[in-house]
Amino acid sequence: MTSPFRPVSRRHISPARGTYSLAAIGTVVLAIHAWPASAQETELPEITVTTTAAQPKAPRPKQAAAAPSGVPVPQSPSADTPAGAPVSPGTRSGSLTVPTTAEAVAEIQRTPGAVEIVPADAYAASTPAVTIKDALDYVPGVFVQPKWGEDARLSIRGSGISRNFHLRGTQLFMDGIPISTADGFGDFQEVDPTVYRYIEVFKGANALRFGANSLGGAINFVMPTGYDAHRFTARTDIGSFGFRKFSSSSGGVSGPVDYFIAGTWQEWDGYRDHSWGESLRGSMNLGYRLSENVETRFYVNANDVEQRIPGAVTRQTALTDPKQAAAVNVLNDWQRNIETLRIANKTTVRLSQGTLLEFGAFNVDRHLDHPIYQWLDYRYDDYGGFARLSDDSVIAGFRNRFIAGVNLHNGTVDVRHFGNGPNAAKLALISHTENRSENLSVYAENSFFVLPDVALVAGLQFLHADRDRDVFFGNEQSGRNTFDVWSPKAGIVWDVDPGWQMFANISRSAEVPSFGENAVSGSAFTAKLQEATTYEIGTRGRRETYHWDIALYRAEIDNELQCLTILVPFPNMCTVTNADKTVHQGLELGFGAAVLHSLIVDGPTPDRLWLNAAYTLNDFHFDNDAVWGDNELPGLPRHFLRAELMYRHPSGVFFGPNVEWAPSAYFVDNANTLKTEGYAIWGAKLGYEGETFTAYIEGRNLSDTAYIASASVSGNVLGLDGAYFEPGTGRAIYGGVQVKW
Repeated sequence: MTSPFRPVSRRHISPARGTYSLAAIGTVVLAIHAWPASAQETELPEITVTTTAAQPKAPRPKQAAAAPSGVPVPQSPSADTPAGAPVSPGTRSGSLTVPTTAEAVAEIQRTPGAVEIVPADAYAASTPAVTIKDALDYVPGVFVQPKWGEDARLSIRGSGISRNFHLRGTQLFMDGIPISTADGFGDFQEVDPTVYRYIEVFKGANALRFGANSLGGAINFVMPTGYDAHRFTARTDIGSFGFRKFSSSSGGVSGPVDYFIAGTWQEWDGYRDHSWGESLRGSMNLGYRLSENVETRFYVNANDVEQRIPGAVTRQTALTDPKQAAAVNVLNDWQRNIETLRIANKTTVRLSQGTLLEFGAFNVDRHLDHPIYQWLDYRYDDYGGFARLSDDSVIAGFRNRFIAGVNLHNGTVDVRHFGNGPNAAKLALISHTENRSENLSVYAENSFFVLPDVALVAGLQFLHADRDRDVFFGNEQSGRNTFDVWSPKAGIVWDVDPGWQMFANISRSAEVPSFGENAVSGSAFTAKLQEATTYEIGTRGRRETYHWDIALYRAEIDNELQCLTILVPFPNMCTVTNADKTVHQGLELGFGAAVLHSLIVDGPTPDRLWLNAAYTLNDFHFDNDAVWGDNELPGLPRHFLRAELMYRHPSGVFFGPNVEWAPSAYFVDNANTLKTEGYAIWGAKLGYEGETFTAYIEGRNLSDTAYIASASVSGNVLGLDGAYFEPGTGRAIYGGVQVKW
């Protein structure tokens, strides 16, 4: 769409982009609002127990009640998150297809490894909720730093650190349905943190339930349904560097039908030169209750995003003139513009109490217009299906929980490279290929309770993947590769008491190279399968005045996909091949505590001064490599801390400072010849969160420190400063208000 705030002349491509993508959503909105008001207020009969985010917040009990499935309280960064109602696996309140936050926690806490649920109330009311950094800032082990616009560098336990653009090594899902491409590529431009009820983070092989099999694991963004959404919400946010945003949503139930629909428009001039952008997004789901035990749900997501790319710069420029863009990016008007239409269905059948069958299908149509060093014109067509059975029963007097599933995810990409000239002039065709990906995964996991509070967990996944390329024009080479891999897992979960768990696991994971990593030689792809064995131990829990989430892990990796050579004239681009052996190990520590309470208000809901912190220790290195020895792996800081001290009054008022600290520099090349620089930045928040009205004002990097937020990696840069560094944003102020009823 063309915003009234930006001249049309600043746009260079696709003036009619996005005209089709929101039509389906608009039709449904008209239909919904045409229903009689009395019909919209008709609720389905209660099935089990209702726990919805739209209800008034209840005071936190002094001790969470025990649930058969373990700790029923979100181990989230929110200091205010109330204890969820105990929910047995297989039991669903409201919607059958989408668990509430409490139900999702009851299920995820059966995982014998590091997992996390981040509810929307942990970030949505106190940040602009623009990028996934806003949502995942306080999840230990997750490194997410902004690059420009809505793009970010994301790595979980060192996943994808050789990918200097977009995302690899962590699979993205929306309501359990893939939004990553079939070859493993991911993009954050299709993620709108404003929309989701909660976000699930599965680290490493703990993502088995999604069939995701990668070093980083999976992130699942879950929308509300009509059962737990407000009837209407509207919010607006404004901020530094020309940022402005408007979003609205609506949800409700009418007889057997429920709906949720949301839309977001935002625009920004950007902190750096040549970093302006605009986006329009729409999301909806429509559920139909066929019977008390059967529900089907349809999803539609559409995106229309335009973004200018300022590019990486030298270390000196990043620290002395961080607003500057790379000269070639400005000259040739580098951009990333994307249109997406995603349609999906998920149906859930409750076969008996404690037994659920879920199945569905999806299709994603995606068009990427990407003028950079060449003009990339990519058209994606991803499709697939899935089925999952979960059963919680008693065998010979022992509780047993069994999960099995199958995922099919295929896709084609029509790839056309053109020359890119000054002012994004689309020049002659350079190459034309078609990339095809096929993935079939089958998995099963069983949790056998040898004691009422101790479960032994065993899992196995089989993955069959094909990667195929046909060349129609240019000097590219065709090729095909097939991967078949088994990935076992074993673990233990011990409910020490109703609010405290301990866990341990040993798991294998495998990662198929995406087309971005697959160099071609002759008729075969040269990149090998990346495989890892991970050992993990940890604990999580919650008390009345504190909570914790701790994991210690070591991943021993064969054939890690790593950047080994430099391509000139763009030093931040590289050829990715396989390293020999590498090690990723570290400590993930999440902690929250009421440092002081009852300062002004006493009673069951006192005021509190809450400390919230997420610390990550990364120790990533080559393991006796023939070229790099035991050098550190580049790309991520060794220590990273995010913390806030927030005063919260039971009236809804909150305020306090926060800090982000990377105390030491990290290398940007395998040879360990060039480093970033350590930094510390601080900010503050002030706001009010009520039942029908919320407001906030937030300051970021208030000292206006010039720092390096993220860096591209390379092989050996010989200590020479080059265009590897992405400057962080300078001092910024944001504010927003939201009404809901």
